[in-house]
Amino acid sequence: MIGESNWIVEGSFDRPLTIPYVSNGSASLNAQFSVSELLKGKSSTTLSYANGLLGPTIRANTGETVNVSLQNSLSEETNIHWHGLILPENMDGHPRDVASPGGSLNYSLPVIQRAGTYWYHPHPHGLTAKQVFLGLAGMFIINDAEESALNLPSGEFEIPVIIQDKHFEGNNLEYSPNDDEIMTGYLGEQILVNGQHAPFVNVASRWYRLRVLNGSTARVYNLGLTGGANLIVIGSDGGLLRTPETVSNIMLGPGERLDVLIDFSDLAVGKEIYLVSNKFSEFNVQGRQAFSLLKFKVDREGTSDFTLPSTLSNISALSESLSVKTRTIDIAQTIGGEGGHGGMGRHSINGKIFEMDRVDETVSAGTTEIWEFDNLAGDEIHPMHIHGVQFQVLERMGARNKVIASEKGWKDTILLMPGEKVRVIMTFPNYTGVFVFHCHNLEHEDDGMMLNYKII
Repeated sequence: MIGESNWIVEGSFDRPLTIPYVSNGSASLNAQFSVSELLKGKSSTTLSYANGLLGPTIRANTGETVNVSLQNSLSEETNIHWHGLILPENMDGHPRDVASPGGSLNYSLPVIQRAGTYWYHPHPHGLTAKQVFLGLAGMFIINDAEESALNLPSGEFEIPVIIQDKHFEGNNLEYSPNDDEIMTGYLGEQILVNGQHAPFVNVASRWYRLRVLNGSTARVYNLGLTGGANLIVIGSDGGLLRTPETVSNIMLGPGERLDVLIDFSDLAVGKEIYLVSNKFSEFNVQGRQAFSLLKFKVDREGTSDFTLPSTLSNISALSESLSVKTRTIDIAQTIGGEGGHGGMGRHSINGKIFEMDRVDETVSAGTTEIWEFDNLAGDEIHPMHIHGVQFQVLERMGARNKVIASEKGWKDTILLMPGEKVRVIMTFPNYTGVFVFHCHNLEHEDDGMMLNYKII
């Protein structure tokens, strides 16, 4: 998947975008084999929580408790991690807490956090990348009163956009990374949005809200619109920003989310515009090609009483003076030995690879710490994700050398390009127990780039 002969293959953008169905509150999920038309006119075997490629979008309000049952109809173990949610240890989806084939799990999820775009996916060690790649994922959207007061575009004017790259052999999805692809990440040639290759969506000439999830195992997207039209960033992983941020392009790593507004008001009926991924590097195979993801077709005039607010949310900055400890997290090293897929190179954190029962870092509930993710000497891309907590970004050093628009709010996943170091600050919740932090390049994660930390 990493050679130039395997660059992105664009489609005809003539299939209507599918919107995953919404489950309000509790849900029943069945991890199973399924069949879906991912490429136009071609059916593929997939994994699914329902019919098709992706699971339902679960919606909840702050203060509710969501109950989800998972039936494992696969031939291997699985579970669910609720990415970005702050949950008790036994509900988070740690790799040790899995259902065997034919087994089941029940999740009780207290929603104690602010509105935002979260998501869910499997987390069994050594199998996460494959299960996500083959179709097990879905959005989890939380709403609250602060967000509702902003009168943001909603209903048909609020569009979920789940972006994933896929590799096919013939008509079928194929997940079979070689040693090189474990080292770099498994890159597919077709880009799917909401489980479809090259779709379009009809829009009116008015404001829209896009909730964007990078659900790929390894691919990074440098998102923009054709012609350099503006994206208005209003939120990221952990919900709304303080104020809107206007950008022409923005990077989104695996596991990260982006909440954006697009104003189609000045576009004439019949106009077409694309959500694209722009070039971002001549040195990394991922960044050397620009390609289109989703086509918007203005098919009608629209009216809207929406006015872009100057202030979105009240976010109190965590002061560095609150920090009781600074930890350096070295993510640049690779070490020898067989990897999680049987590869010969193994990704590490602080020179260690994942062991299920070893606690690598210990923190105290309610305390604030600074973690420094150091990729200054690295030559690979690492999106780092911490379970069980949301953090704020203090500083990015090297390479891009600045905090980008989507990093000016709460985050749970941070993208580090080669030659970058990022400092984040967080206050650990009162949920005690063992959680993991890891690279969200899922090939790297399955290859051992994950550690346990314990809240006491």
